[in-house]
Amino acid sequence: MSNYTIAVNWSGKDALSDSDAAKVISGTEFNTEFSAVQTAVNTKANLNGSASEAFSASTASSATNTTQVATTQYVTTAVAAVDLSAVYPVGAIFTTVTAYANSAAVVTAIGGTTWVAFAAGKMLIGLDAGDTDFDTVEETGGAKTHTIAEAQLPSHQHFTVDNGEVAESGDITTTNSVSEGGSQPGSTYQSYTLRPGAGVAEVGLSSAVGSGTAVSNMNPYIAVYMWKRTA
Repeated sequence: MSNYTIAVNWSGKDALSDSDAAKVISGTEFNTEFSAVQTAVNTKANLNGSASEAFSASTASSATNTTQVATTQYVTTAVAAVDLSAVYPVGAIFTTVTAYANSAAVVTAIGGTTWVAFAAGKMLIGLDAGDTDFDTVEETGGAKTHTIAEAQLPSHQHFTVDNGEVAESGDITTTNSVSEGGSQPGSTYQSYTLRPGAGVAEVGLSSAVGSGTAVSNMNPYIAVYMWKRTA
């Protein structure tokens, strides 16, 4: 808000002699004076205030903590002075989708002194003091893929047969007995189902199946940049 300043020295005119032309009050002087008054009045805010009014005020120092009105300049200065590094103390993890070039770039953006890139290719998990896999801060583990070992398969049985022959005893039916014949080292036959008929049934190993390809352990994920403040 501009302050009103008297434009014409009105009282000084009284001391002038009657013959002095400057003692005469002119229309130009009135116009100058009242224009200044108009300008000052128009820049004043109404006492009741309004959300649409814009007015100026003196800006307090940054250390001011009173009920004084805060100007936009004061607020801007105060916000700029906030130490954002207090939000991320030493040891804090900062996640972002902005590709900061280095520690200095992160310092410029949010404060602090030193940041290091953190947890590349890893997900974060909460510390669990009761679980030896997760009971130490920054402990790592797990794998992106895993090849399943035989010991990790569910308990099951296979019907295996060594290369050799099984000789039929008479006409084979679903109820006839079957006797082993030929060389069957190490084989154990618990039950057989043979096609009816007479003769010799050739038995042997089945073709191998499976490729041993590693299984993915990945959860659904989204990639971000992570930085850890170290100083």
